Amino acid sequence: MERKTFRVIRYATLVLAMLAALALGLFVGGAALGPDDVLQALIHPHAVGDATTIVWSLRLPRVIIAAVVGAALAVSGLLLQGLLRNPLVDPFLTGVSAGAGAAIALAVAAGVAAPFVPALGFAASMATALLVAALARRGSGLDAERLILAGVSLSALFSAIVALALLRLGPDSGNAILAWLAGSLASRGWPDLAWAAPYLGAGLALAALAAPSLNALRLGPNTARAVGVNIARTQWLVLAAATLLAAASVALAGIVGFVGLIVPHLARRVVGTDVRASLIASALLGATVVPLADAMARSIVAPAEVPLGVLLAFVGVPAFLYLYLRPSGGARLWGT
Repeated sequence: MERKTFRVIRYATLVLAMLAALALGLFVGGAALGPDDVLQALIHPHAVGDATTIVWSLRLPRVIIAAVVGAALAVSGLLLQGLLRNPLVDPFLTGVSAGAGAAIALAVAAGVAAPFVPALGFAASMATALLVAALARRGSGLDAERLILAGVSLSALFSAIVALALLRLGPDSGNAILAWLAGSLASRGWPDLAWAAPYLGAGLALAALAAPSLNALRLGPNTARAVGVNIARTQWLVLAAATLLAAASVALAGIVGFVGLIVPHLARRVVGTDVRASLIASALLGATVVPLADAMARSIVAPAEVPLGVLLAFVGVPAFLYLYLRPSGGARLWGT
């Protein structure tokens, strides 16, 4: 009973931290809005005024998209780390970011209209993940080593395509590609969230469905089979969930690293190694980290913005190395 109470307190703390991060995001921006302005705009969404327009059309969708992207990347990373039993795996291992980057570079080079670019990035992400899965298939399931090798190899190929496109294109087109690759939530709004929502919902549903089996699978394939887990089915469920979540996140925010790598580690340290518990904790922590990072990205050099992916890399990589290189740090990050 006491253990359950502590877990509830931890979840409540995570929820409060997420809400605080979302609230902070509403106060950050080019226009100076006080707490009363923001509160009145939230209470009266149909009121006429600059504050209402700024809050409901610009800031609120942005912070919600930031939270969704953070949660999706964190859950995707947790799933893949559990599937491959490797604490250094992140959601982009399956090539979703590299495939999207190559497709976006080619789309910009071909002069595709900007509203169609996110959809093309999503489609390319899914296609790349399917190709990686096909290369990694062994029998009815997936081979972990083949999955990693296929993902790394295709990522290198697509990165070369992006580099070639950047060399061939002019400054304007090249900057558009770089902005996408660096990660950003600028100009994202309700329509972007609406078209991505079905894929994000499907990914989360598959993640919840796979969680009990993944709990057994992380103890080893022999143990999983002994308790009746269909390993091949679990592998495909996890890969499908992780791919949907990562691909939708890339389409919404570009390439945002670090979140899917370190947030699952932090979640396991907060609630333990049970996949069902760490799934919820990862989503909440991811939905806290990215809105906070986006608020920082908007305020550090305001009115300009630091690319979200760049900021997270500068902050996240040193933090991860510090945690991982401490004595027994790797074991604690993995939850052992």
